[in-house]
Amino acid sequence: MQTSRDSSEKRLPQRTCLGCRTVRNKNELIRIVRTPEGEIEVDESGRKNGRGAYICRKTQCLEKVLKTGALSRSLKTSIPQEIGERLKGEING
Repeated sequence: MQTSRDSSEKRLPQRTCLGCRTVRNKNELIRIVRTPEGEIEVDESGRKNGRGAYICRKTQCLEKVLKTGALSRSLKTSIPQEIGERLKGEING
């Protein structure tokens, strides 16, 4: 039985950016997570426990999701302004 793709080819997980709604490979996006303790962090590994949301590595996308409240809705918690500023700093490097 032959498959449509080579067995050595791995399928990469896809995620959608909350800001621009572009579908990209998971490793191209940044995961922001609300931990079980309620803290909001940038998840570099993509494996932290908690509720996650994905955005592009662009400041514009982060600013948009903070302004529109999309990140708050996705993480099901309010995002204080100081956490938004900290996330901007972490994303910009």
